[in-house]
Amino acid sequence: MAYELHYWPSIQGRGEFVRLALEDAGVDYVDVARLPSDQGGGEANLASWLSYATPPPFAPPVLKAHDKIIAQTAVILAWLGRHHDLAPVEEEGRMWVDQLQLTIADLVAEVHDTHHPISAGQYYEDQKAPALARAQAFRQERMPKYLRYFERILAGNGAGGGGLAGAAITYADLSLFQVVRGLQYAFPNAMAAMAPDIGAVLTLADQVERRGRVAAYLKSPRRIPFNEEGIFRHYPELDE
Repeated sequence: MAYELHYWPSIQGRGEFVRLALEDAGVDYVDVARLPSDQGGGEANLASWLSYATPPPFAPPVLKAHDKIIAQTAVILAWLGRHHDLAPVEEEGRMWVDQLQLTIADLVAEVHDTHHPISAGQYYEDQKAPALARAQAFRQERMPKYLRYFERILAGNGAGGGGLAGAAITYADLSLFQVVRGLQYAFPNAMAAMAPDIGAVLTLADQVERRGRVAAYLKSPRRIPFNEEGIFRHYPELDE
């Protein structure tokens, strides 16, 4: 039986981190909300499904894996990592990858707040002035802090084409790829300026992008393009 991914049908968002793991692992899954409405797709059906799912998730993404309902991106990825060879076998290694993913989740939340620093319920146009200040602080302080942290980890692992947790690619590496490509979309100038300082991070992103199943996915219609409704949004004024 195929897994079911329940997430908004028109954006990458946090669901994209789960999609990348499912695609890389070669897992058979259905992106339910992207189906026609008479087959359970669409935002209305997604909202209805979330209202009666048990245990009740707070928000998507949600993965239905056989008899399990798993919510929260990091928890979904930790489960997929254990069951589909996307995390180390030993407990210490799994905990390290979990920590990396939660750090990525913190970064993703800060990216979102560059364009919605006041309220997610307001339009970007209603909070442009605070967004300008928030984005400047993110570009100058927070983005470099996060990316240099991942650079330090990769540099400490040495050469050899491995990832954040050693030779094997894990779900945290797939997620870091998504973050890098998202930041390059949202803040191309800032990322270009940082490039000399994060060579290992950029190399890892390129390595992930060349992985067979990931490469095929990125070229397929299953990959939703970056757009100004998701987490990574390109507003030129935020990337001066």
